[in-house]
Amino acid sequence: MAQITSIEQLGGFYSQPSTRAANKSLYELDGYTRTFIEHCPFLLLSSVDEQGMTDVSPRGGMPGFVAILDNKTLLIPDSPGNNRLDTFRNLLERPGIGLMLMVPGVEEVVRIKGTASLHDDEEWLARCLDGKRPPKLVIKVDIQETFFHCAKAIMRAKLWDGTYTVDRDILPSLAKILKEQQNLDGEAMEQKEMVDYYQSTL
Repeated sequence: MAQITSIEQLGGFYSQPSTRAANKSLYELDGYTRTFIEHCPFLLLSSVDEQGMTDVSPRGGMPGFVAILDNKTLLIPDSPGNNRLDTFRNLLERPGIGLMLMVPGVEEVVRIKGTASLHDDEEWLARCLDGKRPPKLVIKVDIQETFFHCAKAIMRAKLWDGTYTVDRDILPSLAKILKEQQNLDGEAMEQKEMVDYYQSTL
């Protein structure tokens, strides 16, 4: 099979998008995208690392954990994590950001492109209270493009109806996985211990 190496070759495999699909981009939030964000508990955040490789990080919280400053600006809180700070390092040096927001029960997703900056403004931190503690920083997203993406991928995955939900025990705990991957010494926590640890540090 030949590798596709040009836009012209690619176009030979697909018809033109519908007018509706081609023209769906907006350059600020409208009432529908605002409602979606207000109900969103989970998103994927993409950034670019120093080697030019795309990195993707999950972010989650109570519905509405992403604060809407205005129709061109979002605030995403920094919830406690592993302190690698990959995303923050990327955004400081290359501020381009992509978001894909999901709402359980809604099969469409919202996509956003823009530029990001990091802030410790007390007023903005207070806008992003979520869980047990205020964030240390917020990611300010200046929106350049946003649109709804159709439901087909979520429908194919049956993501919200539980059809493909598996038992957690198909894998050992993350602690055991990392112990084996990194040849670590000592005992590794069982899954229940990991869940208790996660709960204590949310």
